[in-house]
Amino acid sequence: MNVQRLDDLVAMLRDSRIDRREFFRRAAALGLSASAIGMALQAAPAFAQASSSGAPQTAADIGAPGITHITTTSKGTIHLYSSWPLSAASKQIGGDAVEAIKMAFEDRGNAAGGYALKYTALDDGIASKNGSWDAGKEAENANTVVNDKDCMTYMGTYNSGAAEISIPILNKADMAMISYANTAVELTKSSPTNEPGFPDKLYPTGKRNYMRVCPADDIQGAAAANWAYNTKKLRRAYVLNDNQIYGKGVATAFADNFKKLGGTVLANQPFDPNQPSYSGLMDLIASKNPDILYVGSIVNLNPAKVLQDMRNKMSADKVVFMGPDGLANQAFIDAAGDAAEGAYITFGGLPPEEMVAKGGAGKDYVDRITKRLGHTPDSYAVYSYEVAAVVVQAIDKAGVNDRAKILDAMFHTEGFRGLLGTWSFGPTGDTTSATISLNVVKNATLTFQQEIHPATT
Repeated sequence: MNVQRLDDLVAMLRDSRIDRREFFRRAAALGLSASAIGMALQAAPAFAQASSSGAPQTAADIGAPGITHITTTSKGTIHLYSSWPLSAASKQIGGDAVEAIKMAFEDRGNAAGGYALKYTALDDGIASKNGSWDAGKEAENANTVVNDKDCMTYMGTYNSGAAEISIPILNKADMAMISYANTAVELTKSSPTNEPGFPDKLYPTGKRNYMRVCPADDIQGAAAANWAYNTKKLRRAYVLNDNQIYGKGVATAFADNFKKLGGTVLANQPFDPNQPSYSGLMDLIASKNPDILYVGSIVNLNPAKVLQDMRNKMSADKVVFMGPDGLANQAFIDAAGDAAEGAYITFGGLPPEEMVAKGGAGKDYVDRITKRLGHTPDSYAVYSYEVAAVVVQAIDKAGVNDRAKILDAMFHTEGFRGLLGTWSFGPTGDTTSATISLNVVKNATLTFQQEIHPATT
């Protein structure tokens, strides 16, 4: 081992001439062992690159204050799994999220709490179903994780319906489950839109074990309705949904809030994702003279065809198309083609371009993940990076490979300085973050317009 070179790296880290990510990169290039890297970090603990306001300036330094990151690995190995669709229409969406997690772990030396971290990405989708999630696959993944005695945390799912399969399985095992993309209200909160028994039926032990780092649909649907009614001055809405937990939930949140504001909801009905044509449905909708068609759906269930057939009957200057974050991806835009131009899509966070504009840790994340992927990342991948950072800190805080203690540490995350701002987990496992962005498709690209919010009462 080149001691002089290691001393140089330690000095550079201590003096903030390099950040923690760069330290790991250079240390690895020198062939340093994990124990040597750990000792070096202990010798130079003040590595956070923060602005004068305390905000982290690199993605590697996000997290809650006061938790020491431990990069030694003498205690053994902890296994960590993720689960979401990775094929067909979900190939880029899921793949980007996996790479963001890998980058987050690499930024932290693939270690936490004295343990080496081994990450495995599981697929809960079926390629023949356009990559859509499958209940049987999700149950299989959750049981695989529970039966791995070295696994401490489950990172998933992408789809809210899939979460309803795995939450009870993980709950019985007293294991933390944390999602980067689930937004259905009924997973965590009581709501008039919930199916009977939710959310309590998901937690058979009576103890909460599930968290999410993205805002839920009661916020997103309400913000979209407020923008449509009060900013865009639309008054007549026709609402469709894909009849799944997520699509139905966010569509109902939009419809209920639009009506509460004084708008007319002409219908809130499911569409059949297996139909080759929606021409007849669009004739019916056009006859009702709506100002806006809101479609609650995930990309895998044919919303692009819905939009294409809508535009054959209703022009963009007459009827607005609007959808939630399940459509905030390139797969939807590409599938809809020219019909996507002018479509409004909300997202529970900020798109990559706006993160770059804001600078700091968000820009650092986008710049590096873009270089790694070779394309602009899916909007939700930012949250998968953040999930990984939360997991690392929980293991650091617990310091043991004990599922219940890591769950407790994770659930009590407070003051987390993230890529989109500072947040904490509330008593339901929901983030206190409420950032919702409005985006529009321009030149086949999702383009940020503004942040939007629910109406104040």
